[in-house]
Amino acid sequence: MSKLRGSAVGLAALLAVSLSGATVAQDEPVEISYLTHWGPDQVAQLEEIAAAFNAENPDVSVEFRAVPFGDLLTTIKTQAASPGGPTIAGIYNLWLAELVRDGVAAAAPDDYAADIASNWPTGAVDGASVGGVNYGYPNEINAYALNYNKRLFEEAGIGAPPATWDELVEAAEKLTVKDGDFIMQQGFGLINSWPAGVVHPFYSMVASNGGDIVDGTAPTMDAGATAETLAFYESLVDEFGVTAPEMGTADANTAGPFMDNFTSGNTAMIIMANWWQGALKAAMGDDFADVATAPIPVGPNGEGSKPVSYEWLTMVNGLATPEQQDAAWRFLQYLHDADTGGTGSGMGEILIGMGIIPSRTSDTEAFAEQLSGPFLQTYVDSLADAVPFPMILGGQELSEMLQKKVEGVMFGELNAADAATQAQSEAEQILAQHYE
Repeated sequence: MSKLRGSAVGLAALLAVSLSGATVAQDEPVEISYLTHWGPDQVAQLEEIAAAFNAENPDVSVEFRAVPFGDLLTTIKTQAASPGGPTIAGIYNLWLAELVRDGVAAAAPDDYAADIASNWPTGAVDGASVGGVNYGYPNEINAYALNYNKRLFEEAGIGAPPATWDELVEAAEKLTVKDGDFIMQQGFGLINSWPAGVVHPFYSMVASNGGDIVDGTAPTMDAGATAETLAFYESLVDEFGVTAPEMGTADANTAGPFMDNFTSGNTAMIIMANWWQGALKAAMGDDFADVATAPIPVGPNGEGSKPVSYEWLTMVNGLATPEQQDAAWRFLQYLHDADTGGTGSGMGEILIGMGIIPSRTSDTEAFAEQLSGPFLQTYVDSLADAVPFPMILGGQELSEMLQKKVEGVMFGELNAADAATQAQSEAEQILAQHYE
């Protein structure tokens, strides 16, 4: 909203026009902005939906801004209070508790909260809520699975994907190709240089080994499944020599060498989320047919495969003007409405194009054929046993700290036992700041 309209000069000008008998000009559209980490193709889809919304709502103008994933939270936190700050943002729900605490996330007004409660599963609604209060439209659910190259498996004489850690090691040894001590093709890849890319697969292995990284708000990292998983990572690099950490680097856009090595066949297996299906298809072309997915291998103390799951939601900036907030909720309802896309919701159309599982109930039904495809089926089937990443204050700090410990083990800077002890101590310090 223009600052002039709220000033004495603006009021005087309007009064003068009114007294002169002239018609007062219609207000300019309320301008809102939508911050995302998505690429140009997805932004173009959002712009198309916004154009249709604007045709029905000429009083609202929507602008889109994109930043790399690594800059998204910082941009929200540093710009939220500024006049030009984002009105809407797509966020990882791990960040929600902190943004609510700081007043950056606005609670959904009653009508929108009722819409969300009626059209999304309870779990998805809970993932967009803090203390029972909803703070945005859920839009995607992501889980993790083992991705592997069927062609390489066939060449190595491996008939089925590994179901346990022992089978993972056995398969990885057969799939690893070396020139002397140098790994040319790694049997199993581990991601580094990206918090979620490191911690989510690691946590999936922890959960599939029967454990957790926290018990409520108490860390459980120096013993049990977390410590055992750190030791297993260490063995993959040092003892078995089936993992080359330098092949697993990620860039600020969550792509880079880890993906390049998988798409080129230099990494035979990797644990990754469903959303990268679109990137794999684009990079691999016809060779995407070689990619298959399987549940997370189960550790020696696990009772089944338990991948980590996490959600994204679109939230409204609680520091924006009331007019902007009203316009933002109207646009979000339109974007997520069941019939704003060609098949499902507008948001659902964008998500399914990237291989992401939409969370709206009607979208799950509308895109049933795509969700039952050979790549995504494993992820969809795993959701019933998935373990949500802890939505607690300090969760992002916890994730970044654990990333460093896991990477320290990968690169030989820490042994597994020391990494577990340090992770426990630092996690206790992080969470004590929020819960004691």
